[in-house]
Amino acid sequence: MAIKLKSKREIELIRRAGAVVRQVLERLGAMAAPGVTTAMLDAQAERLTRELGAQALFKGVPGRGGPFPGTSCISINEQLVHGIPSERAFRAGDIVSIDYGCRLDGYCADAAVTCMVGKVPQEVRRLVAVTRRMLDMAVELSRPGPLWSELAGRMQQYVEGEGFSVVREFVGHGIGKEMWEDPKVPNFVSPDASGRDFRLEEGLVIAVEPMVTMGSREVVVEADGWTVVTRDGKPSAHFEHTLAITADGAEVLTA
Repeated sequence: MAIKLKSKREIELIRRAGAVVRQVLERLGAMAAPGVTTAMLDAQAERLTRELGAQALFKGVPGRGGPFPGTSCISINEQLVHGIPSERAFRAGDIVSIDYGCRLDGYCADAAVTCMVGKVPQEVRRLVAVTRRMLDMAVELSRPGPLWSELAGRMQQYVEGEGFSVVREFVGHGIGKEMWEDPKVPNFVSPDASGRDFRLEEGLVIAVEPMVTMGSREVVVEADGWTVVTRDGKPSAHFEHTLAITADGAEVLTA
C-alpha cells in the first residue's frame, strides 16, 4: 500500500471540500419526500456543486454500465449503493441512501447518509439507526495507534449482534487529491485481509462507509451495470464520513 499522510494544510483543504459535501447532502435529504424523484434530487446536487465552485466526483466515472450519469448516487430500500438518478419517485415508508463526493481546490471529500421518507416500519428504522451507530463507533474509536482491524472487528460484532449483516463487497478508502487512495477501509474482519491491514496514525485521512443489510449480506449488480441491490430484496442502509486521524482522535471533515 502507498498510504499518503496529509499535512494540516491538506486536511484543512479536505475539510473545505467536506463542507460542500455536507451542504449538498443536507439539501438533498430535506427534499426527500413522497412524489419527489431521484432525478430531481440529482439536479439539485448538480446545481449546488456548480454554485459552490466544486467538481462532482462521481459523474463520468467509468464502469461496467458505462460512465456514471449522475452527480450523486441515490439508492432506495433494497438498493445498497450506486443507484442511478431516474424518474423513480419516493413513497412514504421508503429509505433512501444518498452518496455524494466533490473536489474543491484540488482535494476531495465523500460522505453518505440514509434518510427516511414518511412513516417507516420500526425494524427498518432500527436498521438505519444501527448503521449510523456503526459509523459513530468508527469516529469514537479512531486514534493513533491501533490497527484498523481492531476497530472493524468491534463494528462488525456490534452490527451482527443486532441481527443485521455487514456487506463485504464494498469498503471505505483513503481520500485526498484523489477520490480513491490507499488504504482500503473494510467494515469487517476477514481472515484473508491481514496483509492489507493498516495502523491508524496522525495525518491519515479515510472515508469510512458502513453498509448494512436487514437480511443476507449477499448483493448483486442490476442490469444497468451500476445499481447494487440485496440479493434477497430486503432493505439496506449506508452512512459515510471523511475522517482525519489527529493526535486527539478522529476529526470528521464532512460534518
